[in-house]
Amino acid sequence: MEYFLQQTLSGLATGAIYASLALAVVMIYQAIDHFNFAQGEMAMFSCFIAWQLIHWGFPYWIAFFFCIAISFAGGVAIERIVFAPIRNAPILSHIVVFIALFQIFNATAGYLWEFTIRVFPSPFPETLPFESKLIGMHEVGVFGITLAMLLLIYLFFKYTNVGLAMRAAAASPDSARLVGINVGWMLSLGWGLAAAIGAVAGMMIAPIVYLEPNMMLFILLYGFAGAVVGGLTSPLGAVLGGFLMGVLENLAGAYIIGSELKLTFALVVIVLILIFKPAGLLGRVVVQRV
Repeated sequence: MEYFLQQTLSGLATGAIYASLALAVVMIYQAIDHFNFAQGEMAMFSCFIAWQLIHWGFPYWIAFFFCIAISFAGGVAIERIVFAPIRNAPILSHIVVFIALFQIFNATAGYLWEFTIRVFPSPFPETLPFESKLIGMHEVGVFGITLAMLLLIYLFFKYTNVGLAMRAAAASPDSARLVGINVGWMLSLGWGLAAAIGAVAGMMIAPIVYLEPNMMLFILLYGFAGAVVGGLTSPLGAVLGGFLMGVLENLAGAYIIGSELKLTFALVVIVLILIFKPAGLLGRVVVQRV
């Protein structure tokens, strides 16, 4: 029973990171109806920026928030410079650009910081204030930071004018334009927010998987799985799907498939959801008239 609780709690901590990435994926998907295949590489690049700031002597939390600000600005710039001009281009054009961004971020990180494994510091102490063998302090910290971030995002979208405008622009761009909302800039802010969320997720997972240019490849796959499980049209569903994937991954790895097939497990989950419940657990079914 103790082992089961340990795997479940650890899965919730990892699932918090998957939930963050799934939310970032859904935010981009609602804006342009495509997955951002470069989301993980953007998060990885943000981690290297934070690592460099810490290496230069900045305190961790100053580097943390400065990295979030840089990531937000970078996300807005990518949408304005790269995607705004091709907003009405065919889907294939968007996919090609995403793949190009993936390679650009990966290669640039390797060129600037080399393809070597680096230790990314954790801001949390090594031991808990109370004795526990079920979960580590970093996992508790990750869970707390992620929940606080998700709460702030919920309050932002629920109670601020900008958040409500972003929701309207994503849900119905034509109607939003009719009431005076600048849809283009709302989409850009969505990109910036998604990049900032990804940066937080990356900085939380980096102390566990270590820092290197390919660190987010498999992590992003579980973020995709969480988004598909929860529903690509539901931010809340994406968050719940991310937590669910974290717990299922740990329990399946501990009791069923072992650590070697964890990546395959994520792919199997994606396929099963797409076959039996394409809209996800909380996603809405979109009906189009022909």
